[in-house]
Parts: sequence; structure tokens; C-alpha cells
Amino acid sequence: MVGAASKYSNRIVSQTLVAAVFVALMFQVFDVSAQSAKSKTTAVGIETYRLGSGDKIRVLVFGQEDLSGDFEVDGLGNISLPLIKVVSAGGLTISEFETVITNKLKPDFLINPRVSVSVLNYRPFYIFGEVKRPGSYSFVNGMRVVNAIALGGGFTYRAHKEKAILIRGGDENRKKEVVDHQTFILPGDVLEIPERFF
Repeated sequence: MVGAASKYSNRIVSQTLVAAVFVALMFQVFDVSAQSAKSKTTAVGIETYRLGSGDKIRVLVFGQEDLSGDFEVDGLGNISLPLIKVVSAGGLTISEFETVITNKLKPDFLINPRVSVSVLNYRPFYIFGEVKRPGSYSFVNGMRVVNAIALGGGFTYRAHKEKAILIRGGDENRKKEVVDHQTFILPGDVLEIPERFF
């Protein structure tokens, strides 16, 4: 009986070890595939994001409540601010826009202005083509093509599921690029899901 129990115990231990090794290998495979996918991703950091029409921003001039407030970038890419009036924001990064405001405030209005700009609401992105609900959608930081497709209701039966075409919102040349499902979406981007050909 003891020998049989010992054999049974050894078999359980062996099966447990095999299962543990299998799980470890699976995690390693998933990790490698995740790293591979990450390396293929067209990553565009939001820190390099350029302001455009429809963005809502908050401007804080420290110690100057009258000069601070929430503003929207108009169709021409401008914002109207107290004292310095119309300021061009379109095409500028947050850091560049802070510098522009700072330079316009000194030395005529403030000796040493400290300005902070943050985006309250990004302009929407657009998806059309072979998705069930094409249209404009609110941007969320970290969004990828696959998330955008899900927001659009998923593919239609005619969709080319392996291909997507993207026009960057900040690209004045409106250049189309073929992207994969892990590519990051930015505000103002236009995403097209093409039709597959049989």
C-alpha cells in the first residue's frame, strides 16, 4: 500500500511540475509576443501632440486669476485670451504654446509670468468605411486602432479586417498610411477601414 501511495504521489508531483513548466512557457511566449507587438506599434506620444481646432484647454497664469481660464481653439487655430487678445495655438505643442503666451505677457503686462497650459478635452477622431457605426468619437489617451474599431461597432461583413488606413489630424499634406491594429490614435485622426475584395 505504501509503495502504491508513493507511486501515486510521485505521479502527482510529476504532473504538477509539467503543468508549472507549461504555464511558465506560456507566459514567456505571451511576453515575447507582447514585446514583438509593441516593437511593431506606431507609437506617437501625446506629449508631442499639437493643438488644433476643437481642443478645449485651460490656461493658468500663476497669481493672475483674471488672465486664467478655459478656452477653445477656434476653426482658425486661434484662442482669444485676456490682455493679449488673439493668440495662434494651432499646430503648437503644449510647451510651445506656454512659451508663446509667456513671451506675449512679458514685459508689457507681467515681469516674470509663469504659465501652465493643459488640455481639458481633445478634439474627436473620425472613423469611416467598413464599420457598423462610422462617425466622430471622443478621444481617450492611449487609444489604438483596435479600440477605435470597437467604438465604431466593429467590422461589417465586407471589411478588410487586417488593414486600416490612417490620416493624421496634424498632417497638412493629408498623407494616407497603412497601419496595424496596435497603432495609436491621436485627436483629429481620420481612420478608414477599407472593403475587402473577394
